[in-house]
Amino acid sequence: GMDFIMDYRLVYCLRNGLPLDMDVYDLAEWCCLADLGHISIENNSAPVAVPDFTRGNWNKIQGYRHAFAD
Repeated sequence: GMDFIMDYRLVYCLRNGLPLDMDVYDLAEWCCLADLGHISIENNSAPVAVPDFTRGNWNKIQGYRHAFAD
């Protein structure tokens, strides 16, 4: 499944000196989802904003190159 694909891409990027698909900011966002879901449920399923861990710099990634873009 998806675990194999993500593991394959991780190894591929590491072997070829490419940037990883996820960075520390992506990790922070994924990790906060359970807590944000809990807050939403406690408030009658009200929407909860996902924090911007990049402080507005999410669209300024420099030097990004997709692993299979060739």
